[in-house]
Amino acid sequence: MTTPLTARQRLAALHMYAAVKSEDFTGLNLASARTSRLRFTRCSFTGADLRQATLDGCWFTFCDVRGADLRGASLRGVGLAGCDLRGADLRDTDLTDATFGSVNTGMPPFGLTDVTGARFGGASLRNVRAEGVIGWPPARGGNG
Repeated sequence: MTTPLTARQRLAALHMYAAVKSEDFTGLNLASARTSRLRFTRCSFTGADLRQATLDGCWFTFCDVRGADLRGASLRGVGLAGCDLRGADLRDTDLTDATFGSVNTGMPPFGLTDVTGARFGGASLRNVRAEGVIGWPPARGGNG
C-alpha cells in the first residue's frame, strides 16, 4: 500500500509549466515547497504556510493568497494577476523581477490584484512591476 503524496510533494512532482487549476491549499503546510514555474489559476492559498518556499517563475491568476505566510520565500520572477493578497506576510521575500498586475475581465475595476495590508518589510523589490494593483506601493520602512 502506497502512502498518498502530500500537497508539497505533489507540487514538487509536477513538470515545468504545469497548470494547477482550482486547487484548495487553504491552511496547508507548504513550508519549503519547491516548484518548477507552475501556472496556478483560481487556487486558494488562504492562510497557507509557504515560509521559505521556492516559487520562482510561477504564475498566479485569480488566486486567493489572503493571510498566507510567505516569509523568506523566493518569488523571483513570479506573476500575480487578479490575485487577493490582503494581509499576506511577504516579509523578507525575494520578489526580484515580480509582476503584480490585473486581468482584463472587461468590467473595470474587476481583475485587480489587491495587496492591501500585506506586509513587505525586508522584501527585495528590485525590478518589481505593479500596474492595476490595489494597496500598492507597500509602505516603506518595514510594514511589520
